[in-house]
Amino acid sequence: MIHRQTLSQLAAALRARKVSSVELVRTYLARIEASQPALNAFVSITAEHALAAAEAADRALAAGRGGPLEGVPIGHKDLFCTAGVRTTCGSRMLENFVSPYDATVVTRLRAAGAVMLGKLNMDEFAMGSSNETSHFGPVRNPWNTALVPGGSSGGSAAAVAARLLPAATATDTGGSIRQPAAFCGITGIKPTYGRVSRYGMIAFASSLDQGGVLAASAEDAAWLLREMAGFDPRDSTSVDAPVPDYPAGLDAPLAGMKIGLLKEFFDTGLDPQYERCVREALAVFERLGATLCEVSLPNISLSVPVYYVVAPAECSSNLARYDGVRFGHRCADARDLQDLYKRSRSEGFGAEVKRRIMTGTYVLSAGYYDAYYLKAQRARRLISAEFARAFGEVDLLMGPTTPTVAFALGAKTADPITMYLNDIYTIGANLAGLPAMSIPCGFAAGLPAGLQIIGPHFAEQRLLQAAHRYQLETDWHVRLPEQYA
Repeated sequence: MIHRQTLSQLAAALRARKVSSVELVRTYLARIEASQPALNAFVSITAEHALAAAEAADRALAAGRGGPLEGVPIGHKDLFCTAGVRTTCGSRMLENFVSPYDATVVTRLRAAGAVMLGKLNMDEFAMGSSNETSHFGPVRNPWNTALVPGGSSGGSAAAVAARLLPAATATDTGGSIRQPAAFCGITGIKPTYGRVSRYGMIAFASSLDQGGVLAASAEDAAWLLREMAGFDPRDSTSVDAPVPDYPAGLDAPLAGMKIGLLKEFFDTGLDPQYERCVREALAVFERLGATLCEVSLPNISLSVPVYYVVAPAECSSNLARYDGVRFGHRCADARDLQDLYKRSRSEGFGAEVKRRIMTGTYVLSAGYYDAYYLKAQRARRLISAEFARAFGEVDLLMGPTTPTVAFALGAKTADPITMYLNDIYTIGANLAGLPAMSIPCGFAAGLPAGLQIIGPHFAEQRLLQAAHRYQLETDWHVRLPEQYA
């Protein structure tokens, strides 16, 4: 069946003219339409636009032209600006915002020939770990619709897991690619900070946000990341470094690779069944010739408190632009300028966004900046230094992606701290700007579990290689939720 084929298989089939892009697009659009009431994975479905792009792709392929992803359907997380198509960030504040330009990621994937099927649901302004803060309603997990898919890229993860499309763009500020990848049983990679342009990617926390990929396999992720990555002069945080041909390096052997097991991740908070899945995955790497050793990062326990000072501080600054004056939601019949600001922001933002704006404003305020924000930045440097020391001894670090499998909708919404702790294993890589990914490694209590792989800066090739070699030995990444098989 077409929807069970991987992105790389679809690209090859299109190039060989075994299937048309129009046929693919119609197949996926039908699956999206059928699943939308149950999963709510999309905010906008761009069927007319997609079919027109597919027809153009078929003409290019027939003429022997086209990019490496020509005619392949994908989706974009709804914080990548798309010219002529609304970009909502999952918020009432931007419910009707239509960008006049494309994000660099969108431009590059279109140049590679990819066809956009729509914009994917997400936690409001990427603030959340469960995809329950979206103004457009929660996304549901394809493995069990009573459970969350993870956040903030939950729409992208659910759509890929249900094979509503073969791959999707996503972003990761504190785990928002890896955590939903683990919950939905798919592959997700967050590259090194600066590897993928942030131009046109609506900001949450500018020193942490990074665009990446959610796909069925490491091979598919490599194909998409190769086209997305690279220097962008319009993004001051973009790094001018060559981008490897990620797919070409996937088959290198793992013999001699040194893998560090993160001691602090195998603590009392980790579900025993989840730990079993991770340990069994690590044993596969040993069989493939890798050497395992334990690595300790004593300050990694500070990741959550550091993140929830730094990220809200940056969020309070970035979201100050949404004031009801230039764009975004504007309240009706404002009495004066102050009333316009207050009511536009209180009506436009949801509870979690307001909570983080208030927290960030507090830690940046006079008298508290040194006590909170400056101290958090010092602790962030300690965490980065510990990672650097670890990578002086090992090639990769591995451990669980999350402490548990997916939890029930509504289970943690009343307790923000419990929700925040769900990202305890993923935040450190963001604070240090390191590439990290999650791959499926088994099932705990009948639900997907994820193995996290972290590498040194710009080691995406190494991560993808390790993940691909593992996936050649296992089949966790090809298993689908029964009703979407």
